[in-house]
Amino acid sequence: MTDRREGHDDDSGAAPGIAILIVDDDVELCALVSEYLGAHGYRVSSAHDGAVGLRCALEGGHDLLILDVMLPVLDGFEVLRQLRRRSDVPVIMLTARAEEHDRIRGFGEGVDDYLVKPFAAAELLGRVRAILRRTAGAPGPAEGRTRVGPITLDTQASEAFWDGTPLELTLTEFVVLEVLARAGGRVVSRDELTAVLHQREATPYERSLDVHVSHLRRKIELARARAVSAEPSAGFIIRTVRGVGYLCAVDR
Repeated sequence: MTDRREGHDDDSGAAPGIAILIVDDDVELCALVSEYLGAHGYRVSSAHDGAVGLRCALEGGHDLLILDVMLPVLDGFEVLRQLRRRSDVPVIMLTARAEEHDRIRGFGEGVDDYLVKPFAAAELLGRVRAILRRTAGAPGPAEGRTRVGPITLDTQASEAFWDGTPLELTLTEFVVLEVLARAGGRVVSRDELTAVLHQREATPYERSLDVHVSHLRRKIELARARAVSAEPSAGFIIRTVRGVGYLCAVDR
């Protein structure tokens, strides 16, 4: 971050009491951003991994979130996705990844602005002010449906269907299924799933996640047995990767 300091007489747009949360594993950068934005009238707090950042954001009390992409435990995209399920707080995604597909993905998940590192402090300040003006009283982004093989996820209603047959999941089961389905065949670690559910890492003897996955598998099998389709649908299976976590696979 380059610090082009402005005179403190140019603090229009900084309202007393506006709270900002920055989630970035670069402790020094967080300190610099906190100092700079604090000098312009904002209250800034920070978190240094995705799980803690998600927990802090969900606790509320922040008017804007500045979110890095490459984070320990949960990456910024997963933090954003889980946050958007329960909060419309404005988000600036702050990252060294400048590729177009990353920007498109970020905006698709509900980010309000995208700032690439390295950046000028004055530019960040300008974007903070602009977003707070623009989002004041604005409704949050509408969410839709995602299809993965025979499974359809309705993220707005937190419901899932197998070829149109409701899976009748609990909210926790839906979140686990959503994370696995969106991973696109990637192995999702136990720590990542636990961080999404509880905003912390898994403990060595914790079995609650296994219970949720077991219930989820059973409900998928029941829905598959009940589903009526003229054509055989693709298969969908949740596999355990011993010592790592889980992945979902779609058989064509």
